[in-house]
Amino acid sequence: MSNELFASLDDTIHAKARLGIMTLLVTQGECDFTQLKKLLELSDGNLSAHLRILEESGYISVQKSFMGRRPKTTLSSTPKGREAYSAYLNQLEAILNLHKKETEQ
Repeated sequence: MSNELFASLDDTIHAKARLGIMTLLVTQGECDFTQLKKLLELSDGNLSAHLRILEESGYISVQKSFMGRRPKTTLSSTPKGREAYSAYLNQLEAILNLHKKETEQ
C-alpha cells in the first residue's frame, strides 16, 4: 500500500471524536453543544477540546447566544471544513479501493 495515502490523511479530522463532530455538522448543517455531547457521548471538557482544534483549523464556526438566561453554543461546518471533510473521505475511499485491488490479486 502506498504510504502517501496514509501520510496525507488530515490529522485534524482523523481523530475519532473530530470525525464524528465533522460528520454530524456536515450532514445536519448545525448542532448545538448539548446535541453533540449526547450523540458522541463525550464529556464537556473533551468535546470542548476537540471543538477548539476544529475551530482553530477553520473547519467549524461557533456561535454563542443566550436562550433566556441560558447560554447556547451552536456549531456549523465552514466551507473550508466541508472541503477538508470531503477530501478526507476521498482519501479513505482511495485506501479502501487500494485494499480491494490488492486483495483481489
